[in-house]
Amino acid sequence: MRDLFDSPLERSDLIITNPPWDRKILHAPIEKIVNKKHAAWLLFDADWCHTKQSTQYMPYVGKIVSIGRVKRIEGSKHTRKENYAWYYIDHESTETTFFGR
Repeated sequence: MRDLFDSPLERSDLIITNPPWDRKILHAPIEKIVNKKHAAWLLFDADWCHTKQSTQYMPYVGKIVSIGRVKRIEGSKHTRKENYAWYYIDHESTETTFFGR
């Protein structure tokens, strides 16, 4: 597996991705976005921003765009049970604006 920040994307102005939701994996890219002065839109579970573990990262979350549940398999009758949100994360501390569905 390659590290996003060890690739040519290192020089990108904006990163847009759906990172792994495992907190041990998810928090590392957020820290790199902040420390390496990047900006990113990350898609993961909406509940994350309501947890204690998000506290140290929330000052860098400028926008949260709630999109609700997602149907991951086209043609499926079912959606996932998790709620999703796009998080805009920047290296500068800012107020968070929430955009509901």
